[in-house]
Amino acid sequence: MAGLKKTTVARDEPLSISEGRQSIHTTRMREHFFRQQEPQGTDPPVHPIMALFRRKQQHNPCEIATQPSVFDDPERARYFHPTENYEGIHRFDPEARWTWAEELPLINKLDRKITLWAWIAVMCTNLDSVNISQANTDNFLDDLGLSTDDFNLGNTAFKVAFICASLPSQLISKKVGHRIWIPTIMCSWSVVALSQFWLRGRTSFLICRVLLGLLEGGFPSIILLYLSYFFKGTELPVRLAIFYTSINIVYIVAPILALGILRLRGYHGQAGWRWLFLIEGIITFAGGVWSWFAMASSPTQTRSWYRPKGWFSEREEVIMVNRILRDDPSKGDMNTRQGVDLKGLWMALCDFDLWPIYIASFVYKMVPGVFEQYLTLVLRDLGFDTFNSNLLAIPAQVAGIFTTLIPTYLSEIWDERSLMSVFAQVWILPNIIALAVLPNGTSPWTKYAIMSIVISRPYLQGMQIAWGSRNSNAVGTRTVSVAVANMFAELSGVVYSNIYRADDRPECTLATIIFRCFITDLNNW
Repeated sequence: MAGLKKTTVARDEPLSISEGRQSIHTTRMREHFFRQQEPQGTDPPVHPIMALFRRKQQHNPCEIATQPSVFDDPERARYFHPTENYEGIHRFDPEARWTWAEELPLINKLDRKITLWAWIAVMCTNLDSVNISQANTDNFLDDLGLSTDDFNLGNTAFKVAFICASLPSQLISKKVGHRIWIPTIMCSWSVVALSQFWLRGRTSFLICRVLLGLLEGGFPSIILLYLSYFFKGTELPVRLAIFYTSINIVYIVAPILALGILRLRGYHGQAGWRWLFLIEGIITFAGGVWSWFAMASSPTQTRSWYRPKGWFSEREEVIMVNRILRDDPSKGDMNTRQGVDLKGLWMALCDFDLWPIYIASFVYKMVPGVFEQYLTLVLRDLGFDTFNSNLLAIPAQVAGIFTTLIPTYLSEIWDERSLMSVFAQVWILPNIIALAVLPNGTSPWTKYAIMSIVISRPYLQGMQIAWGSRNSNAVGTRTVSVAVANMFAELSGVVYSNIYRADDRPECTLATIIFRCFITDLNNW
């Protein structure tokens, strides 16, 4: 099985010497079996989501959908049996069989219950992260007496705090449970976000940016791990691509909201950007409260006092548990509320086969991130007014939805991810060269067009993270790898948050981006 490596079995108590030897033997046997040829399954007649792109074929929905796995061989199955504390152990049945007519409607139900919730939840977090760009169009910096460099410092503080909190937040969530931790941090950061209504200067601005980073840190990786409990490895990339299109939607919706909210400038003597932070913070708080009731801990833990019948029947739970374990037996290694110990954390960090994906996450957003973060500020400096600066940010985000979904889908069809990642960088390069050769007096509309093309590049972070998740092959390793990949992605934000400086205004040149990103030492920025 290409790309799959060792797995570990999580336990609550220390292993004795004999148990330790047995565990090592089990791990080695798993590794041996993973190297063997992967069983070939059958394609679904009409796969949810993918069916939007695939030419429909005639299949019998009554055909068996159960895929071949190690559990079909008794000799190998004993090395992959779920642990006793796995939350779905009571639904695990290696002999279970089901049809496509049963599985496909179930996947659709998962998309309605899980994927849709995740999409909305990520919209909430990004709304509180990007509204500072809209605030910039309403004299936010001048009202608080801040310079562009102060703005850069605030963004850097946010990114650093986000990075520092990512892994701890992921580990806490793994211990206390996603259904408890996610709504808690959503409500917490929304309170901080709406409190920006009362900002008074540089100090309060920086404090709020740090608090937002600490509370939002790890949120994307927590949701990605949560999705892996419900979907197979082959189903995650496209769903993560849809997950990340919520960022594009926010960049489309946020300017439209801002166009209306910023007109409140002067209402009760307050600036429009203050009302922007307050109203959008309340929206996010409502999303956090809703998440308390919209989430479930796992496929077999959907019942509660407000949902006594749960989401799924016993038969549906059997199908979900066994389709997931047949795809990746390592998902039965841990309970959803079982923490990762220090030894497991260290082993996951030392899994150097995943480090190329971490590095790719770091460099991937470096250049386009500059344009996304500073687009409205640059447009104002180029002479566009508040209305146009917000409106002109929309077209690139609309295009970005398609350039994210289509390459991610093709990466699964062609089973090629590295070349897709390269394609995204090739997309950017000609536009950066164009910025380098344009004279200073070039029309603002020309510069806007080039920046929009850069921003609309294929955003394949979901594909890359799913790639790492698929190669983690242990719940503990997956917990850490997803968080670390997001940490590296945010680390690039620390770099590009210091690219566009006060002395660059109003021009945005290749020297500003390339030279500082890749050649100049960080200490000289």
